[in-house]
Amino acid sequence: MLAGHATQAPAVSTKKAGSGKTTTRVELLDAVYAACPTLSRAQARELFEMTLEEICGALVREEAVKLRAFGAFNVRSKRERIGRNPRNGVEATIDARRVLTFKASPTLIAKVNGWAAPADEED
Repeated sequence: MLAGHATQAPAVSTKKAGSGKTTTRVELLDAVYAACPTLSRAQARELFEMTLEEICGALVREEAVKLRAFGAFNVRSKRERIGRNPRNGVEATIDARRVLTFKASPTLIAKVNGWAAPADEED
């Protein structure tokens, strides 16, 4: 993060819970811009895009990405296997692939449920 700028993320949305509204990339970019008033919109966009690229790059390299108080992204390799079509029972080969998993932090889980945040969270 750039020196002298806020390090705590602002609340992204004050929308009513369960409204079915999806927070978009533009809304996240606007939150970065609002949190760092000394940055131009172009600088905020560049910072936001660099952050996403770094996260994506780490996942492509199959490195875990841990964001304190948010959660952890991991890439798992799945082997090729035989699956079955549930409609007609026909067997089919499911190719080997890599899947992205996310495990929410206890802090995020507590916030989503309206609970008090845990006192200590492991990294």
